[in-house]
Amino acid sequence: MSTTSAVPATLVKGGAPSSAAVAAKRAARRRTAQVWAARIGLAAVVIGGWQAFTTWGVVDPFFFGQPSGIARRLVDLFRNGTEFGSFYANIWTTIQEALAGFALGAVTGVVFGVTLGQSRFLADVLGPYIKMVNAIPRIVLGSIFIVAFGIGVLPKILLAAVLVFFIVFFNAFQGVREVDRNILANAKVLGASQTQITRHVIVPSALTWIIASLHSAFGFAIVGALVGEVLGAQSGLGLVIKTAQNNFDPNGVFATMLVISVIVLGAEWLIGKLEHRLLSWRPPAPSAANSL
Repeated sequence: MSTTSAVPATLVKGGAPSSAAVAAKRAARRRTAQVWAARIGLAAVVIGGWQAFTTWGVVDPFFFGQPSGIARRLVDLFRNGTEFGSFYANIWTTIQEALAGFALGAVTGVVFGVTLGQSRFLADVLGPYIKMVNAIPRIVLGSIFIVAFGIGVLPKILLAAVLVFFIVFFNAFQGVREVDRNILANAKVLGASQTQITRHVIVPSALTWIIASLHSAFGFAIVGALVGEVLGAQSGLGLVIKTAQNNFDPNGVFATMLVISVIVLGAEWLIGKLEHRLLSWRPPAPSAANSL
């Protein structure tokens, strides 16, 4: 029997990629093109149908706006600003509030989630109180924060932080509870301290859960900032939306919502990059590995 084996067709030969690797890359590019074509087509159908229905009178543009009117209103906002200052300044105010609330809520959510996830006693003691606070309607909390701290940026930051906290907390808590107990036992046998176990075993294992929660958490941070601005503010996109609503200006409402959507999508992209960097040590899932 020969001890040599045939070189698989998928290996690199002479420094050039094999036909299978080239075909896989072409398939990936083709799928990406198809996805983007479907996205653009769906947007064209929705926007085109919206414009057509409002033009034909099937839908009343007074209540639902019109894509062409939204575009004109958006240009006007960026060029002429609002009665509360430039549109850029209002955007930056909301972004600052959302970022501060996101950071505060994410950090406290991770700390409490990891701590309570490791201590069943603390989880049993604090669990009912956390559920009680989580059950309070957020708009009520926003009103309480505004009464207590005024109409500055602090109430918006706190409201955004509360929304983010519970999302991150429950994911971090569950992620800690899902850590393989055999790995924890082996780390203890090897003499690792509790701090080392938390840093090198528990947090990396729960990181998938934590990062997954961040994808939706920033959207909730934006919601918290906007709700706080609607309740009472001196500037911000929430105040712009509230003013447009009071002036029966649906185009202004949708134009501001479009800007908010772009902000959230940009944050989602950045969080995706962060996830790829922090979780680069993980082996790819079977489905992802098969697609390479």
